[in-house]
Amino acid sequence: MRFYSVNRRVVAGLALTGFMLAAAGCQSSDNGILNFGFSKKDPTAPPPPQDPKVLASQLRAYCPKVTLRDGTAFFNTYAKGTAAKPKKKKADAAADAEAQAAAAAQTGPDGQPVDPNRDPAKIVYQASITDVTRDCTHENGQLTMKIAVAGKVVPGPLFAPGTVTMPIRVAVQHGPDVLYSQLHQYQVQVTDPSAATQFVFTDANVVVPDPTATDYQAYAGYDENTPAAADKSKGNRKKRVAAAATN
Repeated sequence: MRFYSVNRRVVAGLALTGFMLAAAGCQSSDNGILNFGFSKKDPTAPPPPQDPKVLASQLRAYCPKVTLRDGTAFFNTYAKGTAAKPKKKKADAAADAEAQAAAAAQTGPDGQPVDPNRDPAKIVYQASITDVTRDCTHENGQLTMKIAVAGKVVPGPLFAPGTVTMPIRVAVQHGPDVLYSQLHQYQVQVTDPSAATQFVFTDANVVVPDPTATDYQAYAGYDENTPAAADKSKGNRKKRVAAAATN
C-alpha cells in the first residue's frame, strides 16, 4: 500500500508539472490575438526616444494652406455709360443735382440704398473663385510656392463679349508680417453669353523664407482696393506736362 501511495503522489506531481509547462508554452506563443486588455505596460520603462529627423522631415513637407478672406471670392464688372451727355446750362445745375440725389437714393428689393456705381442690374460679368490649391518646394533656405486659383466668369444682365480684367492678389503672412504680396491683373476672354467661362490663374513665383514652424498663412482672392486708377491718372498728368513743355 505504501508503494502505491508513493506512486500516486509522483504521478500527481508529474501531472501538475506538465500542466504548468503546457500553460507556460501557451503564454509564450501568444501573439496578441488573445490579449483582452488585461496586460499592462511597465510604468518604469523609459519612453521611446524622439527622432529629430522625423520632425525635420515633417517641417520640410509642410506646405501652408491657402484660404480666401471674407469678401474676396467675388468680383463684378459693371457697365458704364458710353453715350455722350448733352451739355447742361447753368440753370439746369440744380435740376441735375436733384436727379443725382434721386438716383443715389434708389433702393433695392431689400429696402437698402443702391449704389449707382454697383447696381446689380448693370452687371456685365460676375467672376467667382471656386477653388484654390498650392504646391511647395523647400530648397536653399527658401520655400517656393505655386498657388493656383480656379474660378468662372458668368455673363450678367448687360453682357457684352470682351475681356475681363480681374485683380487677383496672392499673399503669404507669418503672424502680422507680410512675407509676400503681389497683385495680378489677370485677363479672361468671355464670348459665350449662355454659359460660364472657366479660368485657372497660377502664381508660380511665391518665394518666402523657409519656415521654422508650421505657422505660415497663404491667401488668394480678388482685391478691388488697388491704386491702379491713381497710377493711371499720374501717368496722364505726366503726359500732359510733357506735351505742354514741348509746345
